[in-house]
Amino acid sequence: MQKEFGFSVAKMVILIVCVLLMTGSCSSSKTEGFAIYLTKGDIAPEQMFALSQVELKSLPIISLSDIITYNAQTHEIKLTADAFARIALLEVPVQGKSFVVCVDRKPIYSGAFWTPISSIGYDGVTIWKPLYSQATKIVTLELGYPSSTFYAGEDPRNNPEVLRSIAQAGKLLDKLSITGVDQLPDSMKGYELYSWFEDSQWYFTLITGTNRNKTSEEIRTSEDFVSETGWVKIRMSGVDALEAALRKLPKGEDVVWLAMPPPEPTSAGGFGITLPPSPVTNSIKAYASSLGLNFTVQTPEY
Repeated sequence: MQKEFGFSVAKMVILIVCVLLMTGSCSSSKTEGFAIYLTKGDIAPEQMFALSQVELKSLPIISLSDIITYNAQTHEIKLTADAFARIALLEVPVQGKSFVVCVDRKPIYSGAFWTPISSIGYDGVTIWKPLYSQATKIVTLELGYPSSTFYAGEDPRNNPEVLRSIAQAGKLLDKLSITGVDQLPDSMKGYELYSWFEDSQWYFTLITGTNRNKTSEEIRTSEDFVSETGWVKIRMSGVDALEAALRKLPKGEDVVWLAMPPPEPTSAGGFGITLPPSPVTNSIKAYASSLGLNFTVQTPEY
């Protein structure tokens, strides 16, 4: 009798353990959340047609546990050191290496890792292979290669399932502000600074340098865009706020303070994009120079 009872208990324990293991396995699969997978057999990017027919590798190349933060405005993914090294050391041919963005292993959209040395264009979502020595451990879901003008179709990166999964993990940022970064990124073309007087105070916009001229509307708009690796546009009111932003620039960065002729009166009782009085301008220039910035003031010819 005791043997039968003991045997029954043993079978019961085994049964419970099996059920728990099965449940745990299912639960783990269902709650994996956001992840990026490589494809089984390394399907070429140009052959990625029906996602429902694509087989994924058994483990993701980037999982939620690899992510520190995901910026919903810039689609920059800040990774742990180990995860970043994994991406930096990934072998990526010039034709790209396909990936699939998933939620609980359900394909949401596809893209490709791309190497910056490639001369082949791509019209999908890309993650550019970073340098291993890169200080910021960030990769970005970009549109197209070598620029967004090559991209075709709708932008899938704001998929609600994807953002909800990352938010539930507590890793989603709506956007970054100037106070949320330790340092702004280096810019190949430096930064441009603009100023205007409105509502009895001076406003400033610090923006990534480009070869094109900025419009007055673009400069004045209040929406900020702060990337830790790329485009930056910050609007501020007052000299103190400007100096705080200048402190976030890398030492040695080029900054050009520009005015836009002619200064026309505005409906708010101020003028167009112009420079403050000389004492204010000279004070800001001296402060920027003390920070080690290559700061120049370019006055327009009227």
